[in-house]
Amino acid sequence: MHRRWKRPMIVTSVALFALAGAACTDASSSVEPASPSEAMTETSASAPMTIAEIAGSTEGFSTLAAAVEAADLGSTLAGDGPYTVFAPTDEAFAALPAGTLEDLLKPANQEQLAAILAYHVVAGEVMSTDLASGDVATVNGADVTVTVADGGVTIEDGQGDVAQVVTADIPASNGVIHVIDTVLLPPSN
Repeated sequence: MHRRWKRPMIVTSVALFALAGAACTDASSSVEPASPSEAMTETSASAPMTIAEIAGSTEGFSTLAAAVEAADLGSTLAGDGPYTVFAPTDEAFAALPAGTLEDLLKPANQEQLAAILAYHVVAGEVMSTDLASGDVATVNGADVTVTVADGGVTIEDGQGDVAQVVTADIPASNGVIHVIDTVLLPPSN
């Protein structure tokens, strides 16, 4: 059975991530979820951490946390959701061309940074077993291309770069995180 992703509707430009409902797909071939690290899942049984809290407290996500703060999106990613976040590691941010990250973190570039971060988010909770190959709408409004093959998942961005999902299905109280090894960049305008 194969269902298509529904395009999310952007409610406001300020709340790029605050979108309601998106469907997921049944995969004809699925990826097995990787075990999340202890630091990412260390929560109390009654109050699991939000996506924002996981990013802010997990080693390897410090650059993502700084970018979320610089884009003023922390409260959104701490909101109800649900969201699916393809979260780049610190190493993924370090691999950007020299000076790119520093420029994006400047207050003058807050809107551009928010658009890039929104390109890493899909409305709704999409587990790795729900992923199928094809185009997927992000809350940025542009699509990424997901490929599920040989037990792995890759995501191609608007620039033709490909990210590998290195850890899947990290649960949060307001969605799920899939860790990726490359920063996704939206198509050029």
